[in-house]
Amino acid sequence: MPYDEKNPLRQLSLDELRLRTSAKWRTYPPDVLPLWVAEMDVPVAEPVVRALTDAIALGDTGYPVGTGYAEALDAFARQRWDWDGVVAERTAIVPDVMLGVVEMLKLVTGPGDAVVVSPPVYPPFFPFVEHMDRRVLEAPLGDGHRIDPAALEAAFRQAVAGGRRAAYLLCSPHNPTGTVHTAEELAALAELANHYGVRVVADEIHAPLVMPGTRFVPYLSVPGARGAFSLMSASKAWHLAGLKAALAVAGPAATDDLARLPYEVSHGPGHLGIIAHTAALRYGGEWLDTVLTGLDENRRLLSDLLARHLPDVRYERPEGTYLAWLDCRALGLGDDPAAFFLERGRVALISGIGFGTGGAGHVRLNLATSPEVITEAVRRMAAALERG
Repeated sequence: MPYDEKNPLRQLSLDELRLRTSAKWRTYPPDVLPLWVAEMDVPVAEPVVRALTDAIALGDTGYPVGTGYAEALDAFARQRWDWDGVVAERTAIVPDVMLGVVEMLKLVTGPGDAVVVSPPVYPPFFPFVEHMDRRVLEAPLGDGHRIDPAALEAAFRQAVAGGRRAAYLLCSPHNPTGTVHTAEELAALAELANHYGVRVVADEIHAPLVMPGTRFVPYLSVPGARGAFSLMSASKAWHLAGLKAALAVAGPAATDDLARLPYEVSHGPGHLGIIAHTAALRYGGEWLDTVLTGLDENRRLLSDLLARHLPDVRYERPEGTYLAWLDCRALGLGDDPAAFFLERGRVALISGIGFGTGGAGHVRLNLATSPEVITEAVRRMAAALERG
């Protein structure tokens, strides 16, 4: 693989990556190309390495304190999204985004209440909600993988029937489709949520990962979203999943709710995780831009490769995230084509089944790797089909 110092996605060889001991590289045998779980095949950004190295050298490995993470996210949000809604007094440190989602849902719903989601959507949404004794209601995405107002309204009406409390768990940008919701779509969501008294909790973990030509709109920035919550983190954009930390951000009208968050929740994230995330947000912008350029090249490459070698696979280039959602239904591989590509092609992808309605017959592919790996993965998938 040609080394490219300007593209972090082309700086590590397969041999180097296979030395990693994380889930992506140790779940499957060495002959499998792993393009499944959301880890990036990049070295860690130098500002993050420096911050962690300095902390270790100082023995700065105690308990976290202060609002540095929130202040760094505030500065990043102002610069990238022209948004001033990350006010430190309206934030709370949480262990990670999904555990933060759970805690926000606990603040605004009770046992047996409904949480609406829009599938196909990030699979942990379902078990995390059900484990906290809430009901999942689906409002599937509509045409073009966009939010469907009619489906939302029907689900909201059902969710609040009998005077029950309810919430909507928004995925923005949307995983797995890569849809980046527009300001108009989010404002329409807020209007519906307010009409039915549904509280919105937004998982915005992929917010920094928006492709050129597309604008990310923080949910809390749209009219009518003052009573909502957002969960944000540097983990996806800077490859920091193993350094857990996230922020819950409350809208101005949700401040009192956030104040009820149990004190012990903020004991989950580690000090080194917060140091890493803070450094990424404050000093990792240039590195992120190089990654986004590489991801944009990869999503275009995948489009070309599929057109040449797997023309029956439908693929819309994602506007955000580093995930590709592939519609394989025309291949005749049944509900779980990922199983076929793993067994016959030695390529590990995420099965679409777990993403809920609209997921069967699909796979999710991780674009955060080198062009050479993507090229080899598509070659293997096509060869597997030819062999039958």
